[in-house]
Amino acid sequence: MSQQWVQFLAGGLTVGAIYALVALGFSIIFNASRVINFAQGEFVMIGGMSAVSLAATGMPMPIAIAGAVVITGAVGLLLEKFAVERARRADVVTLIIITIGASILLRGVAQLVWDKRIHALPPLSGDRPIEVFGATIVPQSLWVLGVTIAIVGALSWFFDRTRLGKAMLATSYNRLAAQLVGIDVRKVLFASFGLAAALGAVAGVLIAPISFTSYDVGVMLGLKGFAAAILGGLGSIPGAILGAILFTVPPFLLQQFVFYKYLVISVVLSLILWLFSHLRR
Repeated sequence: MSQQWVQFLAGGLTVGAIYALVALGFSIIFNASRVINFAQGEFVMIGGMSAVSLAATGMPMPIAIAGAVVITGAVGLLLEKFAVERARRADVVTLIIITIGASILLRGVAQLVWDKRIHALPPLSGDRPIEVFGATIVPQSLWVLGVTIAIVGALSWFFDRTRLGKAMLATSYNRLAAQLVGIDVRKVLFASFGLAAALGAVAGVLIAPISFTSYDVGVMLGLKGFAAAILGGLGSIPGAILGAILFTVPPFLLQQFVFYKYLVISVVLSLILWLFSHLRR
């Protein structure tokens, strides 16, 4: 039983770490512009697909990963420059629709640049399982957890110690006040898209050896990352991480008790129907 707990916990934390990176991208852009970037999932896709293509040329894996992050970051900057910035006077709803259109465009371009097939990226350090407390965990899961922890630490340092990070925080607290003290909020938004795209690329590279990648993989990853960001409080960096953990770990652990899970769902649905029938009277 304890081995199964460790197995499910490791799976939940691995998936949660990926969703956390996606949720962080949503939160960073939302803080800078109050816009929900629904193209965030496509950054995950571009990162994974770019890494696969670069690695297929014989390029060393570290260079292929770095190249994928740079390519995806450039796509994020171009998206902000030629789509979001040109509509900066539009309302928030219009900007959200622009990001949805950008998401569809990026998926279409991905089909042309690559194809519709599923692609795999080689694991970063082999695929021989490691035994931890009796449970078997693939090394890639440890890479996912380790890199995510390192990124969270780097972001904490970035926002606390660098001028650009502090400018992003100031803009998130009060955009007008930030402008009044001389912060160029347009540059902050530009940098936010690049940073969010880079985070998405890292998520895409980390998940590709586990669940593979394709031109449409970003759709569900983006939606689930968005759900995690909402659960933790959109715009909150710690909340994005906590939301991702709460969104993934409990369902994985509940797999131990499949019968009880469906029993609870049945009871909740019965209560909802009972309340609805009484409210109609």
